[in-house]
Amino acid sequence: MSTDANSAPPELHELESELMELMWEHGECNVRAVLEDLNQRSDKERKYTTVMTTMARLDRKGLLVRRREGKTDIYKPTMTREEYHEARAAAEVGALVANYGEAALVHFARQMDQLDPKRREQLRRLARRDAS
Repeated sequence: MSTDANSAPPELHELESELMELMWEHGECNVRAVLEDLNQRSDKERKYTTVMTTMARLDRKGLLVRRREGKTDIYKPTMTREEYHEARAAAEVGALVANYGEAALVHFARQMDQLDPKRREQLRRLARRDAS
């Protein structure tokens, strides 16, 4: 997946990240179901309007898509967790290289040298596969 900073999905704030994790887990949900699940998992009680506003924001950002069923909005992720992480990683690495050039690449190379040789070869194969 080739991604630049302009086409990459936006970074997620804390609550956005929590909501997206729930959405990736469920696949499709309304605000009430997300709120109930979120509040069961967290010590911090969230309000319906906070979750509704955040999910609407994620829809505007292109991470969720909303459809109306009667009076209920149903949300669904526009990409998988893996696709999101891949796109964000590509954008972050691209930004590092654009901002720091060879210095960033030297640090990446040093990190690669510290990896177990089997892991390093596995990553090389993945990079070759993704490049084609």
